[in-house]
Amino acid sequence: MKINKLISSVAIISLVLSGCGGSLNATIGGTVTGLASGNSVGLTNNSTDTITYKFSSSSDTFTFDTSLSSGSSYDVTVTSQPTGQVCTVTSGTGSVSSSGSNVTSVLVTCVVGTGTDVSLTASVAGLASGAQVVLTDLAAGKLTLTGTAVTAAGGTETENFPTSLAPDAIYDTTITTQPTNGQTCSILNSSGSGTMPTSGNPSSVAVSCI
Repeated sequence: MKINKLISSVAIISLVLSGCGGSLNATIGGTVTGLASGNSVGLTNNSTDTITYKFSSSSDTFTFDTSLSSGSSYDVTVTSQPTGQVCTVTSGTGSVSSSGSNVTSVLVTCVVGTGTDVSLTASVAGLASGAQVVLTDLAAGKLTLTGTAVTAAGGTETENFPTSLAPDAIYDTTITTQPTNGQTCSILNSSGSGTMPTSGNPSSVAVSCI
């Protein structure tokens, strides 16, 4: 009798958890349009789940490898552009529904373009002549800015990070080494992070030293 009661209790608890949604999982995916034959585009979700979608005449859909639980956020971006084209993502962010339904609404649109990597730049003002501050970006690399008479007088000097970035690539720059002369440098507002544009150059990472 006790065993039967225990089994009944477990069954009731399971039903209650199921009714509350539990940890229902969903796949994240969508559709690619405009990709030329022979081309491929790199995609990532939440900067951790990365796939390469290759042109296919039989299917234009993609699905990431990792499923997400209900309520989890997803953020799909392009990590590598196809040759001679530029791809952009729409409907690439959101949250998995409480029902755990698969997400199939992400749209990757590819058009003819150079897809040329562009330089991420940084500008510094207020840095004393000869003093140095080091910036680091995981994608663009490490950049050392050296103060000049211009920056010491309040003007700005601009330099490029060593590694160019593809259109739609995400950058997130931080100051990793402060000047040794007692100055403190900071990145102004939100200029240190963003997404590379599909054409033209991004705004400079603006650094101010006092």
